[in-house]
Amino acid sequence: MKKVIWILAAILLVSSVFFMGCQRSHDGITIRPGVLLVGVDIGYPPMEYFDTDGVTPIGFDIDMTKALAERMNLRAEFVNTDWEGIFDGVTTNRYDAIISSVTITPARLEVHNFSKPYIANTLAMVLLRDSNVTARIPEELTGLDVAFQRATTADFFMEELVARTGLNYTPRRYDQVIRCFDELRLGRVHAIVTDLLVAYDYIAATDSPFEIVWRSDEPEVFGICMRKGNDALTEAFDKALEELFDDGTMLRISYDIFGMDMVTQARQQW
Repeated sequence: MKKVIWILAAILLVSSVFFMGCQRSHDGITIRPGVLLVGVDIGYPPMEYFDTDGVTPIGFDIDMTKALAERMNLRAEFVNTDWEGIFDGVTTNRYDAIISSVTITPARLEVHNFSKPYIANTLAMVLLRDSNVTARIPEELTGLDVAFQRATTADFFMEELVARTGLNYTPRRYDQVIRCFDELRLGRVHAIVTDLLVAYDYIAATDSPFEIVWRSDEPEVFGICMRKGNDALTEAFDKALEELFDDGTMLRISYDIFGMDMVTQARQQW
């Protein structure tokens, strides 16, 4: 009987050690040891988009993520994910974090962890340069077709504008912001509402047909989004971000991508 009890105890001990080991692999700072899995919607230039080879991701968020991973002694891997499903992916541990131009909002803070902000942004309205559209602010878009990326702050802004003013316009929602600019270029929509950072990138191109006619006075900031309660990873990101700000890496990446400082204002909100 003693031998049977000893064997059972040994089995229970081995089982508990195995279970605890499995738990540690999921409850550690990252899902896969040594790897930082990052969800991105690769189609949002200049923040995250594919290089000319159609395979290599580039952009501000990509460069920053690689720098963060290096500081955290991790190797960055990117998981290309449609925007509509990107938040579910971090909640279900498909990846460790979302670093993909995620605006920090009160609603998102209720259900996700966020790092400290790393870049400042606002919304903008874009028209064709030779357009006969006379609207110069969103409130004047009555009767027009307006494009924006689905489920983004631009989408939420336009919904709030309708609720507040009764604006009667036709929303044109697209899965990627690239489609919005394609449709405006082809004359299939009259205007775009999008992030100012994105608008800057499009109007900076040689012979760009676009112009920014309005920008919001209300600033917004981007942060790294994580599963709610993942405080260890949140603290690790904040520490790494602080180091990248302090040694000038963030400012260098900002000038490399935008040609201007788009990060200091976000740091001032810490």
